[in-house]
Amino acid sequence: MHKNRKIVVIGMAACGILFAGLAQTQMPTGTISFFLTSAGSGNGGDLGGLDGADAICQNLADSVDQGDLTWRAYLSTQGGDAVNARDRIGPGPWFNANGARIATDVDNLHSMLNRLSGFTALDQRGRRIPGSGYTPNRHDILTGSQADGTAYPAGEDMTCSNWTSSSDDGKARVGHHDYAAWGSAHNSRGCSQAALISSGGDGLFYCFAVQE
Repeated sequence: MHKNRKIVVIGMAACGILFAGLAQTQMPTGTISFFLTSAGSGNGGDLGGLDGADAICQNLADSVDQGDLTWRAYLSTQGGDAVNARDRIGPGPWFNANGARIATDVDNLHSMLNRLSGFTALDQRGRRIPGSGYTPNRHDILTGSQADGTAYPAGEDMTCSNWTSSSDDGKARVGHHDYAAWGSAHNSRGCSQAALISSGGDGLFYCFAVQE
């Protein structure tokens, strides 16, 4: 066989092996079970508590015919009956509106192995939320949580009074949906809608379907 032809044949064989490998490692797809809200309550950090936030998730899911699933907001609360955001969302796995898997389970979600980013943290209709570098920037996402998804200790308020306050005297811990610190990046400037917008937010939060 001619030397050049040999090289072509070997090259084609190598490409075939490469494509076969890529096909085998292609990420799983599934029905939507995670989204970033396209809008919050409109009243800053006052979401009506956890129940109100869950209702927002449920209503947005219903608007895209996914209301038969049980949806929960990824939010922590503080105090005597503190709730960890990571304990509210079920075991996983979770897929975005385009069917891409963002995490296999709770531990994966809170590790560097998750696939949550500005390209995958889509709203319920599969639309990207503008982040850093865009105007307006809406990448501050309400969580009230530490990086591992647990609540902050009682004392300093990090949850806009457990998601019932729209006062500028309070604050909330927010994450950035377009960076690795998706769940815990910094504190908001206040709990009013204006305060949340001023630092690059809009009162948005994450919603997860609780899968048994």
